[in-house]
Amino acid sequence: MRDAIEMIVKALVDDSDNVDIREVEQRNGATLIEVRVAPNDVGKIIGKQGKTIRALRSLARIAGARKNRRYLLEIVE
Repeated sequence: MRDAIEMIVKALVDDSDNVDIREVEQRNGATLIEVRVAPNDVGKIIGKQGKTIRALRSLARIAGARKNRRYLLEIVE
């Protein structure tokens, strides 16, 4: 899942060298995917009215349902 999110995020931002994706296992069995980008690219990840980040979270949720896992996606500044 990490690789798919990384590929999509790198395609969206201007500075793809500053993209950092980390997976953190949570106690409740969920996997938190932390997305770090350059400060001027945060708006591109969020999108207008949050549509882009909502779409990324939906993608993670659907992929997790297929694998019987729970993925949470957060932008870390």
